[in-house]
Amino acid sequence: METRVALIGIVVSDKNSVIKLNDLLHQYREYIIGRMGIPYSKEEISIISVAIDAPADTINKLSGKLGSLKGVTTKTIYSKIPEKSEN
Repeated sequence: METRVALIGIVVSDKNSVIKLNDLLHQYREYIIGRMGIPYSKEEISIISVAIDAPADTINKLSGKLGSLKGVTTKTIYSKIPEKSEN
């Protein structure tokens, strides 16, 4: 199955959702390349970026599940796929 490389940007404004968020990321761990979290205490939010290599529907499912958590906003960006030249 063809996979895509993407970055899921996550902003968490409700700390009560962190456990569920981490559980979801753990469920999708086989696809996650890496993640970085930055607490922004001035605004009382956390900013998380997750690099992922997975089928597009898997990426969409994870992003949707994360975004459905209370106080969690997500945005997904996909890498551009270079066109394959025909020889």
